[in-house]
Amino acid sequence: MANGINYPLDFERPLIELEKKIDELKALSASGSVDFTSEISKLEKKAKKLQTEIFSDLSRWQVVQLSRHSSRPYFLDYVQHLFPDFFELAGDRRFGEDPSIVGGFARFEGRTVMLIGHQKGRNTKENMARNFGMPRPEGYRKAQRLMEMAERFDKPILTFVDTPGAYPGIGAEERGQAEAIAVNLEVMSRLKVPIIATVIGEGGSGGALAIGVGNRVLMLENSVYSVITPEGCASILFRDATKAAKAADAMRPTAKDLKEMNIIDEVVPEPAGGAHRDYAKAADNLAKVLRRNLAELSELSGDELVQDRYEKFRALGVFSEGR
Repeated sequence: MANGINYPLDFERPLIELEKKIDELKALSASGSVDFTSEISKLEKKAKKLQTEIFSDLSRWQVVQLSRHSSRPYFLDYVQHLFPDFFELAGDRRFGEDPSIVGGFARFEGRTVMLIGHQKGRNTKENMARNFGMPRPEGYRKAQRLMEMAERFDKPILTFVDTPGAYPGIGAEERGQAEAIAVNLEVMSRLKVPIIATVIGEGGSGGALAIGVGNRVLMLENSVYSVITPEGCASILFRDATKAAKAADAMRPTAKDLKEMNIIDEVVPEPAGGAHRDYAKAADNLAKVLRRNLAELSELSGDELVQDRYEKFRALGVFSEGR
């Protein structure tokens, strides 16, 4: 079962209802009044088959919905499972603190690393505090400060992308939102330490790219990465936000799509039914991929890391010239 599926998606409901029946029968069996072992076994096989049927053929729009799942593990959930001794560092030293981006030093399998990630909230109160994972300029400037600190101490940087996009409010624009993002792109391009960026949920526009310029760019299986949300794209192209599913098919924002286009380096598999159903397994899968890529990048010198990053992003996109 999941770590806690508070608001199941429509296509999940048949599976959730079946699992509830299984739990009810297990509770009755545990009471000792009646033995439902045989019935439970049959239902568990049925549930496993149903789960495979549902999640082996998801549409792009369903993947978008999964990437935003309210029970999906967020950045601090991965910190709890993978990074002991996390020491959070706050503030941009210019304006203030932005809780929608969290960062600090931590240990990863005995090695000190710098962690930086978007953080959403689980409920209305938390989302108000975290601004729904949409950073303001001070959030990106904090990330810049921490990345430059990591280089100063020669520590690898691991970033975790999960945002609908940078906050478009008036105050954010007045404080230089676009400039803060642009500076982060420039800073990340020249840092002489390994950088691994992982899209763990929703990767939206420049708000995601601002901490996404890595030597390796990874995506969890049911995450998305795009220049605009499907709803926003549908509003522009079709003048109808309800055509988001059609827009998602045109945009091809899923991890599978982006790997096929060589925009990302690797797709991190999720537990059966999605990362929200088993946080520990999702974290373990990610740890294996991070471990391997970090070991590979650690063999490169600072100048080689910068050149590797440059060549990676210069190679994105293909075009041909007509005569």
